[in-house]
Amino acid sequence: MPAALLALAIGAFGIGTTEFVIMGLLPEVATDFGVSIPSAGLLISGYALGVVVGAPLLTAIGSKVSRKTVLIALMGVFIVGNLLSAVAPTYGVLMTGRIVAALSHGAFFGVGSVVAASLVPKAKQASAIALMFTGLTIANVLGVPGGTALGQHFGWRSTFWAVTALGVIGLLGIVFLVPRQASAEGPGLRSELAVFKSLQVWLALAMTALGFAGVFASFTYIAPMMTEVAGFSAGAVTWLLVLFGGGLVVGNLLGGKAADRSLMPSLYLILTLLAAVLVVFVFTAHAKVPSAVTIALFGAAGFATVAPLQKRVMDKAHGAPALASAANIAAFNLGNAVGAYLGGLTIERGLGYTAPNWVGAALAVAGLVVALFSGVLDRRTSHASALVLEGSHS
Repeated sequence: MPAALLALAIGAFGIGTTEFVIMGLLPEVATDFGVSIPSAGLLISGYALGVVVGAPLLTAIGSKVSRKTVLIALMGVFIVGNLLSAVAPTYGVLMTGRIVAALSHGAFFGVGSVVAASLVPKAKQASAIALMFTGLTIANVLGVPGGTALGQHFGWRSTFWAVTALGVIGLLGIVFLVPRQASAEGPGLRSELAVFKSLQVWLALAMTALGFAGVFASFTYIAPMMTEVAGFSAGAVTWLLVLFGGGLVVGNLLGGKAADRSLMPSLYLILTLLAAVLVVFVFTAHAKVPSAVTIALFGAAGFATVAPLQKRVMDKAHGAPALASAANIAAFNLGNAVGAYLGGLTIERGLGYTAPNWVGAALAVAGLVVALFSGVLDRRTSHASALVLEGSHS
């Protein structure tokens, strides 16, 4: 593994930790600032909005700059945002810090995916992307539970100080370990924007949004599902989330390897497995051991999609992958928000805490349908190209 991938993974670990750790600190933040839990919960929505806006915007701004320089600048933005959060005197300043940190999120993973792929032979590019995203998955296993425990014992600000330190370590890793690529990297903003004329790029983005909407339709409500349906105590939820995170790590690495062997068939299989696991979860959620096993499988199936989806967008963006790659990160977060909303609707309608699993399965199937359609277009294009080539030789 190139050392540069380790630096990218450390940056991803810090970003993943700061995104999700706030969920476990909402009571402390709400008490400190004298706001309600729902108001504190808006810090999650504000972060997601920052990702959606920042991913294409900052990538576009840095389109004519060396990708290493862009990554260094993005880690600088991340550090500033978390430092602002750590010292925030008011709720409004904390929200501002969260949004500032989020601006770097999508662009970092978008540009970082391109850099990771450039560090290895083409046959190993999806695995390299998966290795970078391993930092994000490990954040769910170690960073989020650890950051939550730190914040509960020493105050929520200590968590943001710790994440700021992680950002500094990631920045130094990028400075010293990521090679500076050849000058004039990237084709420029106009060419980057031109890739959005491609139907296949939009189909790849739709696969991402639908696939992760399926994941978050269920995952958002995992705590009440486990306590109210499976019968776990509230304290056991942390360990169930660690189990889910372990599944994320395994699924992420396996998904990358599968995509290197055969990208689209891997996506067909993974999206099918995700839908199947969510259907099974409707029934296993009623007992402790089966639900715990299903949570691990759910994590594996959900995150096995990440590297293949990211690689698909990069492949279809041809010579201008950076902006499309960052847009795909925005699509992940858009899917998160839509899935959480749709899953919540089923609970509000009185359908029970397992109902979001049906929504998630339906969304995963919708993503599979889009993937199959995209694959059909691939085959038509290949067939048409073969006919043209045959005609030119006749």
